[in-house]
Amino acid sequence: MLQIGVGCSSDRNPLEAGVLKARRFGERLAEYRDEVVLLTGGDGGLMRTVCEAFYKRGGLTVGVIPYEDEHIDETNPRHNPYNTIIYKSGQTFQARSIGLVRSSDSFVVLGGGSGTIIEAHLAYVYRIPLIVVVGTGYPSDLLAKMHPDGYLDHRRIQAALYLENPVEAADKAVELARKHRNKKIHI
Repeated sequence: MLQIGVGCSSDRNPLEAGVLKARRFGERLAEYRDEVVLLTGGDGGLMRTVCEAFYKRGGLTVGVIPYEDEHIDETNPRHNPYNTIIYKSGQTFQARSIGLVRSSDSFVVLGGGSGTIIEAHLAYVYRIPLIVVVGTGYPSDLLAKMHPDGYLDHRRIQAALYLENPVEAADKAVELARKHRNKKIHI
């Protein structure tokens, strides 16, 4: 199956614009549930929102849980009951991002702060197709302003795609994941 990774905020009270976009993204991605698995950092906030939308429409989700959250229960706001599969990474928040991103056939930023921005840069460096959903109200929106051509540094490795519409982002994530997977198979 194609593995679509997302990076997004784990805020206890996520911004409404981000919630709406994460929900619409998850709903649309669920239309591809027979060929797509959704990968997240496994926590609450927007990760919970996108997982819930995808899971409730029959999608399979994988939560890559950081060491710090391995022992939380359903009373903790970081708990995500929509992780179909829980992978306890044994790694810190930051370290788990490497495996999450590298396991993705495409990676979508749905709004977040420094951790999410780091994941965007990891996708860029590892040549994972990267889509940044803008208009979320989160600092990740600034990637489009700082790097309008999509290249996150001077090496011009692989341009990120900036999209306002989360439905379009879901369709594009699947399209790019298919191309990326086929490229990896034929190398």
